[in-house]
Amino acid sequence: MSGSTTHDARTLDSLRRRMVAMHSLYDDALATMDESHVNHQEKDGVLPIAFSLFHYANMHDASFMLLTGQPPIWSDEWQGRVQPAIADHGKHRTVDEMTAQRIGDLGAFRDYIRAVFDRTEAWLTTLTPSDLDRIVIPRPFPPQIASTFSARVANDDGISLLDGIECWLYQHGLRHMGEIELARSFVGLQGMTS
Repeated sequence: MSGSTTHDARTLDSLRRRMVAMHSLYDDALATMDESHVNHQEKDGVLPIAFSLFHYANMHDASFMLLTGQPPIWSDEWQGRVQPAIADHGKHRTVDEMTAQRIGDLGAFRDYIRAVFDRTEAWLTTLTPSDLDRIVIPRPFPPQIASTFSARVANDDGISLLDGIECWLYQHGLRHMGEIELARSFVGLQGMTS
């Protein structure tokens, strides 16, 4: 493979630790917020924390299928429990549409996001360094992938498993945690890290 790289155990160990650490930020944020915090909308055109939380958890869940072939955890049962105002991660919707996102049952949402994170963390322990080179989406990319950040990161062969984990799970999670940290200041809460 022209774009192949060989990874060592340190790469995989770092990735596992970074994912667990990032997930712990979500756990800490959720432990210190209630529905009034996550559903607060600062002003028109500003997404509530509920959007960042639900979008990331639901996209993480869907991306796991691209990485592993396993179906998402999200189901009608979860939808009934979590009660999002919009049962859609919103990737292909406008900001105006998604400003209406709310989470009806934050406790159920905590259970959902933790189930998503637990599955990912368990799966990461099964990987070997050589697995990280596996191409999960080969070139040429379909239109919905071609315009993504992961397409910019991809090597000559396509998006590798490492690229997918880094872009779809880790970097995407950190991006939305930054939004959550900023939005927490709008409701009188502190950020998650210094």
